Amino acid sequence: MIEVPEHLKGRDFTRMATWSPEDIKTALDLADELKELQRRREDHRLLPGRALGMIFQKPSTRTRVSFEVGINQLGGHGLYLRADDLQLGRGETIRDTATVLSRYLDAIMIRTYSQDDVEELAEHASIPVINGLTDVAHPCQALGDLMTIRERLGRLSGVKVGYLGDGNNVCGSLMLGASKFGMRFMAATPAGYEPEETAVKSARRSAVQSGGTVELTQDPHEAAKGADVLYTDVWTSMGQDAERNRRLKDLAGFGIDSELLAQASAGAIVLHCLPAHYGEEITEEVLYGPQSAVWDQAENRLHAQKALLALVVR
Repeated sequence: MIEVPEHLKGRDFTRMATWSPEDIKTALDLADELKELQRRREDHRLLPGRALGMIFQKPSTRTRVSFEVGINQLGGHGLYLRADDLQLGRGETIRDTATVLSRYLDAIMIRTYSQDDVEELAEHASIPVINGLTDVAHPCQALGDLMTIRERLGRLSGVKVGYLGDGNNVCGSLMLGASKFGMRFMAATPAGYEPEETAVKSARRSAVQSGGTVELTQDPHEAAKGADVLYTDVWTSMGQDAERNRRLKDLAGFGIDSELLAQASAGAIVLHCLPAHYGEEITEEVLYGPQSAVWDQAENRLHAQKALLALVVR
């Protein structure tokens, strides 16, 4: 079993930018090991008796199930906390909530809207805080994505990722993760849908150090050409329903279909963090096709997050 570096114990995981390439690689290596132990049904209860509080302001299939199953497989247990069940929904401050929960739990995972709320929770909690998703970041998804790319392609350095569609939280976190490992990341988005500028600047700084590149384009064919990975996400995220018709119009032509996939490299894989909307950002044919790694990607959320918990929980 990989030895857990002591400096990671108690660490928060709120954004990809705050973890070094070496620390992320440690998480990826441990995730691979835990996946193999799970496959062989070998004991890996690294966190016996630990309690993970899971705060949800945004509902989720994969985040809830993967974290709840994951902490149980590690020997602990998860507590599902809807935000409106907490006093947070009745005006209690984030600081007070963080202080109290730190007395009961060993770690907190929060899936919410505001990144500032996550950072404030982490600031005041004396236990690790993990970002399960905000409007601007999805670092757990990026960790699972990097695991899947390395697992399928055998490397990260030099891999070209073509991301198509909305430059949202998923795009920003994967871009930051890719930039730490010498990957060539190109996001193809319509005008006005580019990834957050601060994430782009941070990723480009990391890319200079790692030998990677971060590029933006408005041409989906440019991003797809020669790509080793084609990646997309939903065009209308939770809370954007009123914008749906405009988004469908703006993003038309940025979906992944068999014609676009044919422009990628011969061994390219397709990723999608799900849920999928067929005929919009991806076709059903591609999602269930031979180049799809989407189901491995979904599974790897479990293993990557187990590794993360094993690293940060005392």
